[in-house]
Amino acid sequence: MKVIQFTVPVAEEGSVVIQEDILPYFYNYLHRHKEAQLTLIIKGEGTLIAGSYTQPFKAGDIYVIGANQPHMFKGDARYFENLKEKNIHAIHIFFDHDNALKGMLALPELETVRKFLLLTRSSLQLPAACEEKTAAEIMRLCKLTGAERLFAFMSLLTYFSRQVKDWKSLSTGFLRHAYSESEGLRMNDIYQYTLEHYAENISLARIASVAHLTTYAFCKYFKKHTRKTYLEFLNEIRINAACKKIINGDAESIASVAYATGYNNPITFNRVFRKVTGMSPSAYARQYRFGQENAQRSGFISEWEEVAL
Repeated sequence: MKVIQFTVPVAEEGSVVIQEDILPYFYNYLHRHKEAQLTLIIKGEGTLIAGSYTQPFKAGDIYVIGANQPHMFKGDARYFENLKEKNIHAIHIFFDHDNALKGMLALPELETVRKFLLLTRSSLQLPAACEEKTAAEIMRLCKLTGAERLFAFMSLLTYFSRQVKDWKSLSTGFLRHAYSESEGLRMNDIYQYTLEHYAENISLARIASVAHLTTYAFCKYFKKHTRKTYLEFLNEIRINAACKKIINGDAESIASVAYATGYNNPITFNRVFRKVTGMSPSAYARQYRFGQENAQRSGFISEWEEVAL
């Protein structure tokens, strides 16, 4: 999939650019730009692609997309059925912290903001508990210009860096916690092993041994630090890998994708895929990789739909 170099519109009023989209559908191309991006989804849903990571998005979600991070908010196919409707509504705030804001961010008072912005390189999702407050502040920012907009935006970044916890990384899907050095090393071992071996049969005993814990202790430890079970996490990693295979065309059939991502049969794969993404594999394949005509000609979609039934 080709990545388009996107040029953010130049704003005469300052270095923080705000773009409000009320359109039939989201910008439909994988693209990147030198500016980082804060996005509030007000209306619309679909699948977010950020680098090699994919996940569903919906109204209310708020994301920080890193500078030069390839990304796309891929709206549901139904938005293309009636192009006269205002199907989506989103607010994007673009800011170039490596250039336009570099001088201001060099101030010692903004050290925590600088550290936070380093984390945004792989993109982040705001935790749900902070969405309402942040959405109200983004709406307020839209009405400001000049220095008032700049100072209000820096205040928002300060809030992100000092008060918001449990950001979700869009490079791995993990929550960002403040781990001690030893915990960080242990969690890294767990993550890296899972990413390298997700296509294999990873038992709880096996991953617990990687963490040097008993199975019982590992389950408690992992749930405490990620707020999900290891099986839920493993399924997310596997389905993200499956989505990438579908998007890139690296799959001949439902069975090949299922087996390549660690599932023993297509039925289980179909059930888990729907649970994680909110749609069946056939709908995902049709929407994000294949046109209906090509799908019918290749026979690929029909096989996926048979399993979905």
